[in-house]
Amino acid sequence: MPGAKFEAIFEIAADHYGYLTVEQAREADVSPKTLHAMARRGTLEHVSNGVYRVAAIPPSPQSQFMEASLWPRGLQGVISHDSALVLHKLSDVNPSKIHITIPPRHRIGRRIPPLYVVHSASLQPADVEYVEGIPVTTPARTIRDCHEAHLGPSLVRQALEDGVRRGMISTREAGQLKRQLVGEAA
Repeated sequence: MPGAKFEAIFEIAADHYGYLTVEQAREADVSPKTLHAMARRGTLEHVSNGVYRVAAIPPSPQSQFMEASLWPRGLQGVISHDSALVLHKLSDVNPSKIHITIPPRHRIGRRIPPLYVVHSASLQPADVEYVEGIPVTTPARTIRDCHEAHLGPSLVRQALEDGVRRGMISTREAGQLKRQLVGEAA
């Protein structure tokens, strides 16, 4: 029968596709030493610096995005750029890496895994929403970021059209975006 500490971290991880950070565990009065011991026993998997996964929770297609958002130590990153298009189901983009945006003041003191591309930007609360519990840039912000990153005019245009058709972007907002991006070959 699982102990109270496992139950505490399981509850946190259940809301995050099986993942939790050392900081989240500390808030539940579970020490990093206890997490390490659980990982040695196979109850947890140590997936990256400061991030663990509860082995009993099966992975889902969204797991990799949650793991990526928890990867920046000390804060939760926001899934952005073409990765955000995937979460919003806008366009036919198929990125090979997961894009994460963190605040400019945040410094990463370790090597960035090859699967991640880390962007630095000051996101406003209005630029971020949650898709299935994962922090992600809003459709409009995502389209702007993709355009600035030179994703490709046809994919940007498709994302904009998909956003309007699915009611994720208003026609007024779409018009503003088109005016901003058309002069730059959107």
